[in-house]
Amino acid sequence: MTFILNNLWLILFVVWGLPLSMYRSKFRKIVYQTNSWIINIKPVFLKEIKALIGNIYPENHSYLKFRNFYRFYLALYFVLFLLYLYFK
Repeated sequence: MTFILNNLWLILFVVWGLPLSMYRSKFRKIVYQTNSWIINIKPVFLKEIKALIGNIYPENHSYLKFRNFYRFYLALYFVLFLLYLYFK
């Protein structure tokens, strides 16, 4: 129990961060319009950032829905980080 309490922030970041790679992969596949796994290791970020901040495919409803979900997920990740900084 002491180990869990001492490492609570680490545990929270790991648990919340595990699905991040899956969500990012799905988002990148939508943005770059590919099903190839290679998109996960390519260092192309500009279009991905534009897609996250802006609206590059306004007619694609799956993109819009997943972009909003991904924004929410990243915002909660950011809040978790701010809470860590505040309580540390």
